[in-house]
Amino acid sequence: MQPILSRPPNRYVHLFFMDGVGLGTADATINPFVTAEMPCLTGLLGEGWYTWQHGRYSTERASLVATDARLGVDGRPQSATGQAAILTGRNIPRQIGEHYGPKPNPAIIAAIEEGTLFSQVVAAGGRASLLTPYPDDYFEAIESGRRLYSAVPLAVTSAGLPLMTADDLRNGRAVSPDFTGAGWLNHLGYEDIPQLTLAESGQQVAQLAATYHFSFFEHWPSDRAGHRGSLEAAARHLAQVDAALGGLLDAWDDERGLLIITSDHGNIEEKDHRNHTLNPVPTILVGHNHDVLAGQVHDLTDIAKIVRLVLGFGQLAEKNGGAGSR
Repeated sequence: MQPILSRPPNRYVHLFFMDGVGLGTADATINPFVTAEMPCLTGLLGEGWYTWQHGRYSTERASLVATDARLGVDGRPQSATGQAAILTGRNIPRQIGEHYGPKPNPAIIAAIEEGTLFSQVVAAGGRASLLTPYPDDYFEAIESGRRLYSAVPLAVTSAGLPLMTADDLRNGRAVSPDFTGAGWLNHLGYEDIPQLTLAESGQQVAQLAATYHFSFFEHWPSDRAGHRGSLEAAARHLAQVDAALGGLLDAWDDERGLLIITSDHGNIEEKDHRNHTLNPVPTILVGHNHDVLAGQVHDLTDIAKIVRLVLGFGQLAEKNGGAGSR
């Protein structure tokens, strides 16, 4: 039987999604994490946290798991299948026989429409939302068929939830994928969008997340920084992500909320090419029982499992004794 989720949420989960971020090596000539100024995540997880060889470990406030994005399927992981695996808790690449993306094909669309974290929370009477908004042109392109939903907004709309709009961004109900809102002004021509600092954007994500049972923030520019631009530009981008996460962590309620920071596939951590990588991705957990929950995470399909556990959709397994400490 589905649990009935309380209003307002007593326990809540926020998934801070960074597209195209893997765990690489400590080679400063290809990995921008090595030179990026990231005091927030370094303070949270320790030096060198961005390399894959650490595996799984916990600090006082957080746990990090090197998470398998390949899911037993040959080829380079892709956005549509990776995001669908995160949101459904099912091995979508294996189910359809390949990694696929960036947009869902009919098989992935069908898998998402079978049910995701968004639809499960809605079915239980809870509150769920994608906190990143879309401009007016996006909705016009979707309606005309000139553009297709990617996996995350498809999961939202399939659950019967609305996507956030420019009006939501204006009124503080959403946070721009670029954190500050500068892109809406400089590239989209919206002159009335509030401009935030990086820290303020993270604080706003934390405040909004506390009003939902499950929320999702999609930061896609990290994947673009992997595919395009220089090593130095990628390092600057990572510093911006870290500053936004600093604001988020400063405002986060560890007792009530579980914060999950993760990705769908590697990319930005290897700037000697412009393809996705075969590397594991980081899953960072912050909040009550983070170390216990980290023991449940091995691959992308386990993200949905721990969301369901925290929200009461399943029983918490015993702590995995294999997790190290730091």
